[in-house]
Amino acid sequence: MGVPTHVENVGTVCCVAGGFATAIVVPVAQALKEAGNKIISIMGFRTKDLVFWEDKLQDVSDELIMCTDDGTYGRKALVTEPLKEVLEQDKGINLVVAIGPTIMMKFCAKTTEPFGIKTLVSLNPIMVDGTGMCGCCRVEVGGETRFACVEGPDFDGHQVDWDLLMSRQKSYLDEEEKSLKLWEEHCRQQVRGNA
Repeated sequence: MGVPTHVENVGTVCCVAGGFATAIVVPVAQALKEAGNKIISIMGFRTKDLVFWEDKLQDVSDELIMCTDDGTYGRKALVTEPLKEVLEQDKGINLVVAIGPTIMMKFCAKTTEPFGIKTLVSLNPIMVDGTGMCGCCRVEVGGETRFACVEGPDFDGHQVDWDLLMSRQKSYLDEEEKSLKLWEEHCRQQVRGNA
């Protein structure tokens, strides 16, 4: 479901990948590169042990900046730090594509806003069923209610009501905690059964 990422030659694009979202950023960056764009990529992970597909993103990037929260690989920084530096260096960036955890996308959009650079975010972290029927992906964009799984997942990061989105993500915390406990208990039983 949803709408494919719009790809065109805009000049220079900064692709920001946060953790698991590297798997989404790589094909987007590749398509943007194939469309004739210069690609500056920023990857962020909590720690070196979680880094994956660096080589794949490097292959489609003209410049790659690696960050880890704990400094075990690349720069010790959140992705917003090198993003701000790249924007301040005035490298002619015409578009920022930020995909990752909700909090990361929010602050990437906040970082680009003063520069007036269009920022595309992918709101896939809020999807559950992918059909629009459950309503979990409901988000306010530009004052209108939108459904990320059928009308997105890509939206203008400067138009997203991030505070509302993040409060809605807490709706199922109790159920998620119960589910995790059940899964952990199931795993313990499996280990005991195999011992």
